[in-house]
Amino acid sequence: MAQITLDKLAHSYMLNPQNEADFALKEIDHVWEDGGAYALLGPSGCGKTTLLNIISGLLVPSKGNILFGDQNVTNLQPEQRNIAQVFQFPVIYDTMTVAENLAFPLVNRNVPKDEISKRVSEMIDILDLGDKAGRKAEGLTADDKQKISLGRGLVRYDVNAILFDEPLTVIDPHMKWQLRTKLKELHRQFEHTMIYVTHDQTEALTFADKVVVMYEGEVVQIGTPEELFDEPAHTFVGYFIGSPGMNVLPADIRGEVASIGDHQVQLTRSYADLSGQVELGIRPEFVRISGDETGLPIQIHNVEDIGRYKIVRATLNGTPLDAMLAEGAEVPAHPTALFQADKINIYKDSHLVKGEG
Repeated sequence: MAQITLDKLAHSYMLNPQNEADFALKEIDHVWEDGGAYALLGPSGCGKTTLLNIISGLLVPSKGNILFGDQNVTNLQPEQRNIAQVFQFPVIYDTMTVAENLAFPLVNRNVPKDEISKRVSEMIDILDLGDKAGRKAEGLTADDKQKISLGRGLVRYDVNAILFDEPLTVIDPHMKWQLRTKLKELHRQFEHTMIYVTHDQTEALTFADKVVVMYEGEVVQIGTPEELFDEPAHTFVGYFIGSPGMNVLPADIRGEVASIGDHQVQLTRSYADLSGQVELGIRPEFVRISGDETGLPIQIHNVEDIGRYKIVRATLNGTPLDAMLAEGAEVPAHPTALFQADKINIYKDSHLVKGEG
């Protein structure tokens, strides 16, 4: 296991990058703690697989260094980094049995036979493959094959880190939930440093202690699931995390008052006068639909009943606004929106601004 240091790391697929726009991965300077569980989260093309490939040694970064503990591994090959990697699609040997596939990484490292038997037996139990241990992998389902692939990464105890590149893509939805839970349990048990790439916020938030949110090649926020939800550092984080995502409304900020069109919202913090693109962020969970005349007048276009609550789709001053409505609650004839003031965030040019007070 190892602490992973990203030291002014950046990468471009161009030979002679001229400016920041030429970099697929913009500069990152951060330390990931030994034994932590991290998720790289973002849409396709945001740079998360590029970063994972630099950590694994499949790519050498254009700039900066990567350290495992005190060792600079920037130019080391993957096999020299002592890592395990689980890919999006199963990497197994069809002609071997389940047990032989799980044992293979240990056999290659000359682990004693008794220890191999113990670890393989333990992993077979963990992955619920007991009735298939002696079967050839060739005829197994995609779910079972990916479970074997996961097991091959987890069966080693001596690794600096285990890297997962969207490992549950081919897994049945119900099995995904089971394996996410199992991975979390295994992390607590063995305390490996784990890095998990995904575009699925549910996978990231349920697996990771810290989520690394990436957007257009940049790490825009690293935080706990709670931090990402309560105080997104970038409007993209607010939009990408949550279902529905955070409402982002153009606003004019003066001191402790936000103006949205002709309507004002009282804030709990005071802000200096802000120029540029200024916006107010509020999650749908903290928008209350009311008939109160003191609220902000809205136009409701649709109400989606998803069982436990309703999602109200509306507009405020021409900008889309989502809100949550409790199950059984009625939509007022003349609806207005009330914002929970302590849950409002203010953004300048998409980045969070910290107010005073």
